[in-house]
Amino acid sequence: MGLILNIETSTKSCSISIYNNGDFLACKEETKEEFIHSKKLILFIVDIIKDANININDLDAVAISKGPGSYTGLRIGTSTAKGLCYAMDIPLISVSTLKAMAYGIAKKYNYNLFCPMIDARRMEVYSAIYDKDNNTIRKINADIVDENTYNKFLNEKIVFFGDGANKCKTIIKSKNAIFLDNVLPTSKDLGELSYAKFLKKDFEDVAYFEPYYLKPFMLGKKS
Repeated sequence: MGLILNIETSTKSCSISIYNNGDFLACKEETKEEFIHSKKLILFIVDIIKDANININDLDAVAISKGPGSYTGLRIGTSTAKGLCYAMDIPLISVSTLKAMAYGIAKKYNYNLFCPMIDARRMEVYSAIYDKDNNTIRKINADIVDENTYNKFLNEKIVFFGDGANKCKTIIKSKNAIFLDNVLPTSKDLGELSYAKFLKKDFEDVAYFEPYYLKPFMLGKKS
């Protein structure tokens, strides 16, 4: 059995899904301008267990979208995932947020290159580039976007998407640049990837696992 609870909290989207052997069972998600993860995540898990008509003790693993993304969202999701794994003595699986986003979009669009972007404020984004088979073409970077940032990839059609892509539309000017609106990370894109890791027993150390923040957390100055 491979009954896996998938948790996605790397952005303002709070998303939970359950997959069984890579097959979708149920999903519950919500996106608001303010972060709702601390209030809604546990409630969503309780609801989705009921929706899937299973017992929480039936879970074989918990998968977490590991980032990059929001420090607050990633901490809440990871803490919750770790708590469940500790309590039930089941493995923890982590999946790159950007890799999962590219995997989901590549199933819907027939292009060669996919560039998920997560907003990192101002003109900075967390991004990576994947091919249609979800192989990494360019590793994850924190990019300060200008007209030259992605030039070497613009010789062919490339799809930009995610909450960081909208602000790049007027900067990345190429007939080969395709922009998709309203794409956020979703736990539904984790299901097949987390199951593949489950089969390989590619698990994290629950005690020592940390999300992939990419950049250190910076506290804002008090006014």
